[in-house]
Amino acid sequence: MKKIYLFPLFFLITLFWGCRSGTKEGKMLSVTIEPQRYFLENIVGDSYKINTIVPAGVSPETYEPTPAMMMKLRESAIYFKVGFLGFENAWAENLTKNNPDVKIVNCSEGIELIYGEHHHATGKSEGEDEHVLLPDPHVWSSPKTARIFAENMYRGLITYDPQYEEIYRENFSKLIMRIDRTDSIITRLLADIPSRSFIIYHPALSYLARDYGLKQYSIEFEGKNPSPAQMKALIDIARKEGISVVFVQQGFDTKNSVVVANEIGAKVYRINPLAYEWDKEMIRIARILAGKQE
Repeated sequence: MKKIYLFPLFFLITLFWGCRSGTKEGKMLSVTIEPQRYFLENIVGDSYKINTIVPAGVSPETYEPTPAMMMKLRESAIYFKVGFLGFENAWAENLTKNNPDVKIVNCSEGIELIYGEHHHATGKSEGEDEHVLLPDPHVWSSPKTARIFAENMYRGLITYDPQYEEIYRENFSKLIMRIDRTDSIITRLLADIPSRSFIIYHPALSYLARDYGLKQYSIEFEGKNPSPAQMKALIDIARKEGISVVFVQQGFDTKNSVVVANEIGAKVYRINPLAYEWDKEMIRIARILAGKQE
């Protein structure tokens, strides 16, 4: 009986497929937060492994990357940073200095930014810290800004990998249709609502508020819990404007949110602007504001 040697054949097939997909297989792309992974996966499909730096359920404004995470960042072909999250700039500077082959894409480029007064530590002695106008980093929280955000990711990708531009362009077009659909649904939901104002613990929906004619009031003051006087002032505003919705993000203490809600007869809703399923969460937030969420 003639013997059939399968191992060499298997080896050649494996080698063939490895060479065939060698331009992308094993390559990694890194993003800062999960909504970015949602946009990027919709564009690249399964062509690349996508690494999210900030774990789900963790605030990107307080996260400190582990050495293992920094290693993944250095191994990435492209790092897509949100743009104005404080730690990103330090990472990007270090990355550029020590790993010049890693391409860095600023996903906020071209977006009309919202500036506000934030407490900015300058390293001076107590009482000498400055208050400066800094850009609000939460640019993905509105479909209108998310459209530009996703386009920056697409353009950064095709600059790096132009060979597959046609595939990425087709996928990007489908993503834009999904973003536009989300925009249309939110516009319809918010067209006629009892109050166009809402309260949120951490001011993460500034772009949503601006783009859809809403008013956002934050419980948190300069990154800290509010004083009794600040709480009273907020409660007075809420009563005057008939606010019935109080948002609190995952990972934040609900104590002050519950106090405010009880005082004004509102309901507290937990939301997650950092959710991977970006479109579903944005629509859910709009449904809450429209009084159509159970």
